[in-house]
Amino acid sequence: MTAFSFKKEDRLLKRYEFIEIFTSGKTVHSSCFLAGIKKNRKERIRLGITVSKKVGKAARRNRIKRHVREFFRLHRDNLSNCWDINVIAKKKAVNASPAELERSLAELFHKSSREFPSDRQ
Repeated sequence: MTAFSFKKEDRLLKRYEFIEIFTSGKTVHSSCFLAGIKKNRKERIRLGITVSKKVGKAARRNRIKRHVREFFRLHRDNLSNCWDINVIAKKKAVNASPAELERSLAELFHKSSREFPSDRQ
């Protein structure tokens, strides 16, 4: 049960962490999202979510964030440890169905795991 939790330690919280990802990390694109990825010194993968006001009103932004958190929570075992990932929603995400969002996130995490292979064997 705890393997599927999304604790505070699993999140990017500080502004400098988000900035560091995009200054020294790599980016990966999908149809509805963009992700910045950087190796960290922690023993866990951490997620940050950015949905700007350009994407839509608060209710729509929150819906997108809920989908990203839930997808990450359920699929983070498929990713390697020791990465910081900041997922940024594109404007296209507002009008996307939940199935489209899931496909786009799956594509994003697949590209990131392919570009940054797992250290685990």
